[in-house]
Amino acid sequence: MKPQLIIFDNDGVLVDSEPIAHRVLSGYLTELGYPFTLKESYRYFLGNAARTVHTVVADRFAGTLPPDFTDRLHERVFAAFRQGLDAIPGASLVLSVLRQRGIPYCLASSSDHAWIDLTLERTGLRPHLPPGAIFSAQDVGGIGKPAPDLFLHAANTIGTAPRDCLVVEDSPNGVEAARAAGMPVLAYTALTPATRLTGATSSITHLTDILDHL
Repeated sequence: MKPQLIIFDNDGVLVDSEPIAHRVLSGYLTELGYPFTLKESYRYFLGNAARTVHTVVADRFAGTLPPDFTDRLHERVFAAFRQGLDAIPGASLVLSVLRQRGIPYCLASSSDHAWIDLTLERTGLRPHLPPGAIFSAQDVGGIGKPAPDLFLHAANTIGTAPRDCLVVEDSPNGVEAARAAGMPVLAYTALTPATRLTGATSSITHLTDILDHL
Protein backbone atom coordinates (compact mmCIF):
# COMPACT_ATOMS: atom_id res chain seq x y z
CA MET A 1 0.00 0.00 0.00
CA LYS A 2 1.33 3.43 -0.88
CA PRO A 3 2.15 5.40 2.31
CA GLN A 4 0.09 8.50 2.96
CA LEU A 5 3.02 10.20 4.71
CA ILE A 6 6.77 9.54 4.65
CA ILE A 7 8.62 10.65 7.78
CA PHE A 8 12.35 11.14 7.35
CA ASP A 9 14.94 11.29 10.07
CA ASN A 10 17.37 14.13 9.39
CA ASP A 11 20.92 13.37 10.54
CA GLY A 12 22.35 10.48 8.57
CA VAL A 13 19.25 10.12 6.37
CA LEU A 14 18.84 13.49 4.64
CA VAL A 15 22.02 15.27 5.73
CA ASP A 16 25.48 13.74 6.09
CA SER A 17 26.04 15.28 9.52
CA GLU A 18 26.75 12.21 11.64
CA PRO A 19 30.51 11.87 10.92
CA ILE A 20 31.09 15.56 11.70
CA ALA A 21 28.86 15.68 14.78
CA HIS A 22 30.29 12.52 16.33
CA ARG A 23 33.87 13.52 15.63
CA VAL A 24 33.24 16.78 17.50
CA LEU A 25 31.26 15.09 20.29
CA SER A 26 33.78 12.33 20.97
CA GLY A 27 36.62 14.86 20.92
CA TYR A 28 34.88 17.23 23.32
CA LEU A 29 33.98 14.46 25.76
CA THR A 30 37.55 13.17 25.69
CA GLU A 31 38.79 16.71 26.32
CA LEU A 32 36.55 16.88 29.40
CA GLY A 33 38.06 13.66 30.78
CA TYR A 34 35.44 11.21 29.50
CA PRO A 35 37.18 9.39 26.63
CA PHE A 36 35.01 8.17 23.76
CA THR A 37 36.21 6.90 20.43
CA LEU A 38 34.30 7.83 17.29
CA LYS A 39 32.95 4.28 17.13
CA GLU A 40 31.75 4.47 20.73
CA SER A 41 30.09 7.81 20.07
CA TYR A 42 28.08 6.24 17.26
CA ARG A 43 27.13 3.28 19.44
CA TYR A 44 25.99 5.28 22.46
CA PHE A 45 24.60 8.46 20.93
CA LEU A 46 23.48 7.88 17.33
CA GLY A 47 19.82 8.82 17.05
CA ASN A 48 19.56 10.11 20.61
CA ALA A 49 18.56 13.48 22.01
CA ALA A 50 21.40 15.56 23.47
CA ARG A 51 20.33 14.87 27.05
CA THR A 52 21.33 11.22 26.57
CA VAL A 53 25.00 12.26 26.65
CA HIS A 54 24.61 13.39 30.27
CA THR A 55 23.01 10.07 31.21
CA VAL A 56 25.68 7.95 29.53
CA VAL A 57 28.53 9.93 31.10
CA ALA A 58 26.90 9.55 34.51
CA ASP A 59 26.38 5.80 34.06
CA ARG A 60 29.74 5.02 32.46
CA PHE A 61 32.05 7.35 34.39
CA ALA A 62 29.95 8.50 37.38
CA GLY A 63 30.70 11.91 35.95
CA THR A 64 28.87 15.18 35.47
CA LEU A 65 29.09 17.38 32.41
CA PRO A 66 29.25 21.19 32.67
CA PRO A 67 25.86 22.92 32.81
CA ASP A 68 26.59 24.62 29.48
CA PHE A 69 27.78 21.40 27.80
CA THR A 70 24.99 21.25 25.22
CA ASP A 71 25.38 24.90 24.24
CA ARG A 72 29.16 24.53 23.92
CA LEU A 73 28.79 21.32 21.94
CA HIS A 74 26.37 22.96 19.55
CA GLU A 75 28.75 25.88 19.06
CA ARG A 76 31.53 23.47 18.08
CA VAL A 77 29.34 21.33 15.86
CA PHE A 78 27.74 24.33 14.15
CA ALA A 79 31.20 25.78 13.42
CA ALA A 80 32.21 22.45 11.87
CA PHE A 81 29.00 22.32 9.81
CA ARG A 82 29.76 25.78 8.42
CA GLN A 83 33.13 24.50 7.24
CA GLY A 84 31.42 21.93 5.07
CA LEU A 85 28.29 19.82 5.21
CA ASP A 86 26.64 17.84 2.42
CA ALA A 87 23.24 16.31 1.83
CA ILE A 88 23.06 12.54 1.67
CA PRO A 89 23.48 11.53 -1.99
CA GLY A 90 20.06 11.40 -3.62
CA ALA A 91 18.23 13.34 -0.89
CA SER A 92 17.22 16.27 -3.09
CA LEU A 93 16.14 13.93 -5.88
CA VAL A 94 14.02 11.78 -3.57
CA LEU A 95 12.22 14.77 -2.07
CA SER A 96 11.63 16.25 -5.53
CA VAL A 97 10.17 13.00 -6.85
CA LEU A 98 7.90 12.62 -3.82
CA ARG A 99 6.57 16.12 -4.34
CA GLN A 100 6.00 15.42 -8.05
CA ARG A 101 4.11 12.23 -7.19
CA GLY A 102 2.00 14.04 -4.61
CA ILE A 103 3.24 11.93 -1.69
CA PRO A 104 3.37 14.00 1.51
CA TYR A 105 6.56 13.87 3.55
CA CYS A 106 8.09 15.52 6.59
CA LEU A 107 11.19 15.47 8.78
CA ALA A 108 11.20 14.32 12.43
CA SER A 109 14.46 14.60 14.35
CA SER A 110 15.58 14.34 17.97
CA SER A 111 17.82 17.36 17.29
CA ASP A 112 16.58 20.83 18.17
CA HIS A 113 15.25 23.29 15.60
CA ALA A 114 18.43 25.39 15.46
CA TRP A 115 20.43 22.27 14.53
CA ILE A 116 17.88 21.17 11.92
CA ASP A 117 17.63 24.63 10.39
CA LEU A 118 21.40 24.97 10.00
CA THR A 119 21.82 21.54 8.40
CA LEU A 120 19.06 22.20 5.90
CA GLU A 121 20.48 25.60 5.00
CA ARG A 122 24.03 24.31 4.58
CA THR A 123 22.99 21.35 2.43
CA GLY A 124 20.53 23.22 0.22
CA LEU A 125 17.58 21.10 1.31
CA ARG A 126 15.65 23.96 2.87
CA PRO A 127 13.41 24.56 -0.20
CA HIS A 128 12.18 20.97 0.07
CA LEU A 129 11.15 21.29 3.72
CA PRO A 130 8.99 24.24 4.76
CA PRO A 131 8.55 24.92 8.51
CA GLY A 132 5.27 22.99 8.65
CA ALA A 133 7.08 19.83 7.55
CA ILE A 134 9.78 19.96 10.24
CA PHE A 135 9.38 18.38 13.66
CA SER A 136 11.88 18.35 16.52
CA ALA A 137 11.99 16.67 19.91
CA GLN A 138 11.63 20.24 21.20
CA ASP A 139 8.03 20.09 20.00
CA VAL A 140 7.24 17.23 22.40
CA GLY A 141 8.95 18.48 25.53
CA GLY A 142 12.41 17.27 24.57
CA ILE A 143 11.33 13.63 24.47
CA GLY A 144 13.43 12.15 21.69
CA LYS A 145 13.67 8.69 20.20
CA PRO A 146 13.26 5.82 21.09
CA ALA A 147 10.01 7.20 22.53
CA PRO A 148 7.27 7.32 19.87
CA ASP A 149 6.06 10.80 20.84
CA LEU A 150 7.84 12.70 18.07
CA PHE A 151 6.59 10.46 15.26
CA LEU A 152 3.07 10.43 16.64
CA HIS A 153 3.10 14.22 16.94
CA ALA A 154 4.24 14.59 13.33
CA ALA A 155 1.58 12.22 12.02
CA ASN A 156 -1.16 13.80 14.11
CA THR A 157 -0.21 17.33 13.06
CA ILE A 158 -0.31 16.42 9.38
CA GLY A 159 -3.45 14.32 9.87
CA THR A 160 -2.25 10.83 8.99
CA ALA A 161 -2.91 7.59 10.88
CA PRO A 162 0.30 5.93 12.14
CA ARG A 163 -0.32 2.77 10.12
CA ASP A 164 -0.43 4.86 6.92
CA CYS A 165 3.02 6.39 7.52
CA LEU A 166 6.42 5.13 6.43
CA VAL A 167 9.43 6.14 8.54
CA VAL A 168 12.95 6.25 7.09
CA GLU A 169 15.55 5.78 9.83
CA ASP A 170 19.23 4.96 10.25
CA SER A 171 19.52 4.35 14.00
CA PRO A 172 18.32 1.61 16.37
CA ASN A 173 16.52 4.22 18.48
CA GLY A 174 14.76 5.60 15.43
CA VAL A 175 13.60 2.15 14.36
CA GLU A 176 12.39 1.43 17.89
CA ALA A 177 10.51 4.74 18.02
CA ALA A 178 8.76 4.04 14.73
CA ARG A 179 7.73 0.56 15.81
CA ALA A 180 6.45 1.90 19.13
CA ALA A 181 4.39 4.42 17.16
CA GLY A 182 2.84 1.62 15.10
CA MET A 183 4.51 2.77 11.90
CA PRO A 184 6.26 0.70 9.22
CA VAL A 185 9.94 1.64 9.10
CA LEU A 186 12.48 1.51 6.29
CA ALA A 187 16.05 1.18 7.55
CA TYR A 188 18.73 3.16 5.73
CA THR A 189 21.90 1.15 6.26
CA ALA A 190 24.61 3.41 4.81
CA LEU A 191 26.04 4.10 8.28
CA THR A 192 24.46 1.55 10.61
CA PRO A 193 24.63 -2.16 9.68
CA ALA A 194 21.32 -3.85 9.01
CA THR A 195 22.11 -6.25 11.87
CA ARG A 196 21.59 -3.35 14.31
CA LEU A 197 18.32 -2.31 12.67
CA THR A 198 16.59 -5.68 12.82
CA GLY A 199 13.23 -4.26 13.85
CA ALA A 200 12.77 -2.50 10.53
CA THR A 201 10.10 -3.56 8.05
CA SER A 202 12.62 -3.44 5.22
CA SER A 203 15.98 -1.84 4.41
CA ILE A 204 17.76 0.17 1.73
CA THR A 205 21.44 0.86 1.11
CA HIS A 206 21.01 3.95 -1.08
CA LEU A 207 18.47 6.67 -0.30
CA THR A 208 17.08 6.64 -3.82
CA ASP A 209 16.09 2.99 -3.27
CA ILE A 210 13.13 4.32 -1.31
CA LEU A 211 11.44 5.12 -4.62
CA ASP A 212 11.27 1.39 -5.35
CA HIS A 213 9.25 0.85 -2.15
CA LEU A 214 6.42 3.20 -3.04
